[in-house]
Amino acid sequence: MRGVTLKKGEPVDRALKRLKTKLDTEGILEEMRRRRAFETPTERKQRKLRSASKRNKIRWRYSNAPAGAERSVAAE
Repeated sequence: MRGVTLKKGEPVDRALKRLKTKLDTEGILEEMRRRRAFETPTERKQRKLRSASKRNKIRWRYSNAPAGAERSVAAE
């Protein structure tokens, strides 16, 4: 079970925000929302394809350097 400890003099609101951020980065909130209702195998496959395409789009963006950047490095 995930949790955060209150620091001395820290408002509860701040601790809740830290907890929510922690759960969100670990994907726990998304999984909880997903498990609320039954998901058919077709819906599961579609969800996985959507998330895979997003991941691949980000990977492609950072793996391919801009063409101008390569030329300026080669020119030096």
